[in-house]
Amino acid sequence: MQLMDPQTVIASRGRILYDASRLRKPDDELFSVQSWTEMGSVERMAGGRGSIAILRRDEQRWVLRHYRRGGMVAKVSQDRYVWRGEARTRSFAEWRLLARLRELDLPVPAPIAARYVRAGWTYTADLITELLPNVETVARLVAHSSLEPDRWRKIGRTIAAFHAHGVQHADLNAHNILLTRPDPDADPPQTSGLAPPAYLLDFDRGRIRERGAWERQVLSRLRRSLEKVSREAHDKPFDEKQWRWLMEGYEEGERRTADGGR
Repeated sequence: MQLMDPQTVIASRGRILYDASRLRKPDDELFSVQSWTEMGSVERMAGGRGSIAILRRDEQRWVLRHYRRGGMVAKVSQDRYVWRGEARTRSFAEWRLLARLRELDLPVPAPIAARYVRAGWTYTADLITELLPNVETVARLVAHSSLEPDRWRKIGRTIAAFHAHGVQHADLNAHNILLTRPDPDADPPQTSGLAPPAYLLDFDRGRIRERGAWERQVLSRLRRSLEKVSREAHDKPFDEKQWRWLMEGYEEGERRTADGGR
């Protein structure tokens, strides 16, 4: 895995945190969707209210995300957060957490750059990460097809690996778990016994903490998300055996942790 070189630089009314092994000294233009659009380098927009832009930079593909609020508080302010210091800005905290997870060899996208723009006692935030190639969300896969048992187990083992390091995802759901598409041309061809990797996304408000009851709460939240996706796509309950396969993988991962990773 490529070693990162975290650096910061002063930006207009804020700062930028970036990986100097991937970027030269950046400025605010790096986070301007308009600038990327004028260069013809925006491949598509996604997310609520266009909060996500898929960018093309030479041979690289990046994801630019503008942090936006949800729920009732969004009626007061869609994208401004209370200033509590640079280290606690949403973008810097997530960038540093992703960097740490990469050091732990956990499957997350590499952080490229993060920015905050301060105005008095509030700020806005942006984050750029690498775009993972050839992946689909579990939500889309559940909605349009069925997953083989070993791919469910792969998801469970992946979640267990994060929990083994005390990594709490604040909103683990079917939309921020990605599975690599099987390669039918692989040699040997991929089978259900060779499940391709799973990744976790969106670590906004995530943290590393002591292990505890929160782990089951994370799993319960994921199950509710899977049930909702299945209900909306198929108008029927989520298949219980699929959850059982996921938990088999999770429990296998837990046993590996207890055995010292053997």
